[in-house]
Amino acid sequence: MFDGNGTITIKGTKDGLTLFINDRASFDNAINELAEKLSEYTPKKDEPIVPVTVKLGNRYINDEQKQQLEKMIGNNHRFSIEAFDSNVIHREEALKWKQESDIQVVNKVVRSGQVLENTGDLLLIGDVNPGGKVSATGNIFVMGSLLGIAHAGQNGDREAVIAASYMNPSQLRIADYISRAPDYETDGVYLECGLIDNTQNKIVIDRLQVLSSMRKDISGFERRMLNG
Repeated sequence: MFDGNGTITIKGTKDGLTLFINDRASFDNAINELAEKLSEYTPKKDEPIVPVTVKLGNRYINDEQKQQLEKMIGNNHRFSIEAFDSNVIHREEALKWKQESDIQVVNKVVRSGQVLENTGDLLLIGDVNPGGKVSATGNIFVMGSLLGIAHAGQNGDREAVIAASYMNPSQLRIADYISRAPDYETDGVYLECGLIDNTQNKIVIDRLQVLSSMRKDISGFERRMLNG
């Protein structure tokens, strides 16, 4: 039988406190033990607010339970929950994560006036003509000529990249960064990518091969694209 005395463990870190809730205990038992532990602590009024990370293990808690924990921990205790860390996610969250992490393959030419939008990474086998636009919440890979507009990281992902077999866009956008085409005519470049360079705080165009070193989390599929 589970020993209720070990339901709650609190450890201090350089970033605040970590609260471990044993996932073998019922949530009610965890709440009761946490309340008991907190009743022994009376902070001073001038103490800084301490951030708390709640580790849930193999336990899923709903929004109501999260609010219950937030209220209990924050109520006159100078604590504030910064994050909930769980090995378990809701089915809807899992499906959303799968959608955002999948690579959508589209075989078409995006012509002037057309807009192609995608959730997750987009692999376009075809051209983006002048006046056409492609956008994605993740990365954009164009196996053809990118002559129109491309917007990667549409929801704010600054790690997103844009790559094309032939790069001569009218505009590149990554998250909230914008790189416009130069005022003079260019011949474009082959096998190049656009990404945010944090040292320059702008979008830069570089060789496609730099992605493997500048984006360490690049997926195996994308590595195969780069390496042939």
